[in-house]
Amino acid sequence: MVDGSFDPLHDGHIEYFKAAAEFGLPVLCNIASDRWTRHKHPVLLEQSRRAIVLDSIRYLSFVLVGCSSTLIALETVKPKILAKGRDWLDSGGLPSDELLLCSRLQIDVKYLDSVRNSSSAMLAQFNSQQHRQ
Repeated sequence: MVDGSFDPLHDGHIEYFKAAAEFGLPVLCNIASDRWTRHKHPVLLEQSRRAIVLDSIRYLSFVLVGCSSTLIALETVKPKILAKGRDWLDSGGLPSDELLLCSRLQIDVKYLDSVRNSSSAMLAQFNSQQHRQ
């Protein structure tokens, strides 16, 4: 399972999906809801439209729009692997409640060395450029 808001979707996400697919298992993409995404930044592409775009990516087998937390998605789906970007590890790793649940359910957490781009950083740079013009 991979998860995130993927708003805006960028090349780092594609590398992340590709790396997750290399485990040889179907990849479920859990998309953060618009409500959760708004905690980070204004929603650029609403969740139903992000689902359509993500569903067209060949590395992803299934797309689910998260209605709640990653914890609930993990407990419901019980994936064999939770794949996260290396940026999660660099910033301290998963929240302790997610790590405990993964341990209890025997979900292997893998931190992938995919391209490190940040949607939030991209948006901040875009907004900065707009204000200078």
